[in-house]
Amino acid sequence: MKQSWKGYNVLNRNSIHVYAGLTALLFVFLNNSHSQELPPLTHSLTPVTKAVKAPELRFQNMDQEMVDIKDLRGKVVVVNFWATWCPPCRREMGSLERLYQATKDKNVEVLAINIGEDIDTVFSFLGMVEPTPNFQMLFDYDAVSMNKWDVKGLPTTYIIGPNGTIVYKAVGGREFDHPDIIQKVIQLGR
Repeated sequence: MKQSWKGYNVLNRNSIHVYAGLTALLFVFLNNSHSQELPPLTHSLTPVTKAVKAPELRFQNMDQEMVDIKDLRGKVVVVNFWATWCPPCRREMGSLERLYQATKDKNVEVLAINIGEDIDTVFSFLGMVEPTPNFQMLFDYDAVSMNKWDVKGLPTTYIIGPNGTIVYKAVGGREFDHPDIIQKVIQLGR
């Protein structure tokens, strides 16, 4: 209960115990809500039924060399749009590396297009990813690719066939190392 002392409201001993107890319960509740396991990422890909050529895509990589999707014609190309602040992007990054390792000798390339961040931010984040990505990281500092590629949210991934057309699209986080996805990607390269 609040009491008054010289015009100031003060709490009595019982009120302090109630507030302390409520604070402790709130702390336990919030702590437990963070420890719950996140739901699994999906492993579905949406087929693109209308034949659409992959838009232009040309950006610098981590070594500040230009990478152009046109130079990858004849290969299957997985194009992933992402950012370090995006939780599902962070969760799927390791699975993209495992996809890359499973398919790199099968006519497949993986390109991760970071949206709006600098090399230092991305480099720091990649140091925390297991396994460490070895595929191409490209930088779209001004997010100009989002309109060209019709990216409405992150992460968004497109899988491009060897003829340069978009075959699959995935909006939201994925387990790219799932056997179903690996098989679909490898089959496109045959």
